[in-house]
Amino acid sequence: MKILVTGGTVFASRYTAEYFAARGDEVYVLNRGNRPQSDGVTLIKADRHALGDTLRGRGFDAVIDVCAYNAADIRDLLDGLGDFGSYVMISSSAVYPETLPQPFREDMPVGANSIWGDYGTDKAAAEKALLERVPEAYIIRPPYLYGKMNNLYREAFAFECAEKNLPFYIPKNGKLPLQFFDIEDMCRFMEILLDKRPERRIFNVGNPERVTVNGWVKRCYGVLNKRPVCVYVDGNIPQRSYFPFYDYDYTLDITAMSGLMPEVKSLDEGLRQSYEWYAVSRDLIVRKPLLKFIADNL
Repeated sequence: MKILVTGGTVFASRYTAEYFAARGDEVYVLNRGNRPQSDGVTLIKADRHALGDTLRGRGFDAVIDVCAYNAADIRDLLDGLGDFGSYVMISSSAVYPETLPQPFREDMPVGANSIWGDYGTDKAAAEKALLERVPEAYIIRPPYLYGKMNNLYREAFAFECAEKNLPFYIPKNGKLPLQFFDIEDMCRFMEILLDKRPERRIFNVGNPERVTVNGWVKRCYGVLNKRPVCVYVDGNIPQRSYFPFYDYDYTLDITAMSGLMPEVKSLDEGLRQSYEWYAVSRDLIVRKPLLKFIADNL
């Protein structure tokens, strides 16, 4: 296939571009050319908001839009595209209001979420703009993404603490559940969508196993064959000052995804692969001052 991937330079978009290139597809990445590009892909150097005729005359079998964060992102790309076949947008579970009953289903209304703020409402607006113009587009709503190439300070933070033999500071009692999805599994699912073209258009995705904060920390340390010394922090201290996730408990109904892709990577295997990448790419991590806050305040 001839595939256009938006972005293509960091984490989800870069992994996506490399995944389909490795599959043998002809992959083009659309970005401003400010970062190193992956081998095996073709750069189209442009800003999606000022495409002009850059994409005119180029036909694509599929567009995988990893970097659409608001309605303008969608409209400007569509205005500049020539012919294309399938369109897949990576959205977010943040589009669901936290007041809805759980698990969140794809047929539930989207709207404001007080935890995610503008990120969630902007993603919902992007979905709406896309379906108005391309009703047959596919929309994927993941929970927390993780895995190889994850440059966010999430599992990398836990790996760093484990490497330094530091205690790990955990909010409250550590029983907050988290739901994850490995980046390779997301690419596998997009491959299934492009190959099988199911009638359903919106899919929640995720690992069926939810894990508590306690369990996630133990598994991250376990990748290094270590056991964490856990320190539990009073709930009055801002959680995001010392911990990489929000104080937010939610679950996605992934029945539709599982019908197309019943097997997913285990969290243990995904974390192992994530650490393998981190161990040789640690300079690419976008660090936050979590350790400094811990040193100064906890």
